[in-house]
Amino acid sequence: MDSPPGRAASPDLSGGPAATPLLIACALGIEQLALRSALRSGLAGRGGGPGDTGPVTGPVTVLRTGMGPKNAERATARVLGTDRNRDAAVIASGFCAGLVPGMNPGDLIVADETRGPHGSTPCTGTGLLVEALTRALPGRTVHLGPLTGSDHVVRGPERAGLRATGAVAADMESAATLRTALSAGRPRPVAAVRVVVDAPEHELVRIGTVRGGISAFRVLRAVIPAFLEWHRSLLLPRR
Repeated sequence: MDSPPGRAASPDLSGGPAATPLLIACALGIEQLALRSALRSGLAGRGGGPGDTGPVTGPVTVLRTGMGPKNAERATARVLGTDRNRDAAVIASGFCAGLVPGMNPGDLIVADETRGPHGSTPCTGTGLLVEALTRALPGRTVHLGPLTGSDHVVRGPERAGLRATGAVAADMESAATLRTALSAGRPRPVAAVRVVVDAPEHELVRIGTVRGGISAFRVLRAVIPAFLEWHRSLLLPRR
């Protein structure tokens, strides 16, 4: 069963004493399901093979915030206020609207910054993420660029206006999540990785169709190894 919005599902995959945690925040139950199921299969496959996510550097929490920037802000602040996640690296993930003509459902967005009404938030280790996602999902297109925030689902002609600002994709939670993470009083790595569910030539009719969408769920489920690689690369002590 998915946890309700604002509740964190927290499988501890560290296999030992807690190290630097990773918080993955998403809005929807179906997004949380994809991410959690990937973590579980990765744990089962740690001995090697396609399901192997490699060693984990700390506990991993998958937080379902609920939709919209206000929910994302509240839920992220609450979880980062706990002892478990006070020092967590944060990734905002889930689905998004692509803004660039030629994008397809299942394309990946790596934000170099998130943009919202309170300004922009630069992301950490974007090159590492692009490389890791390219390895984890060969053949999938990975777009790097600004991810802009919205307080509603982006439709029709609105895409062109957002694209004119230089943004490559839009969603409702990433900007609020990362801004809140960096205002929580501690420096931490932050990133946003989203999967395109609709684009200028492939507009989503209703959010329910995501459940039957052939690519978005599977792609989101496949990003976990790249997230863990980013986490290890940024946070493991150098020798």
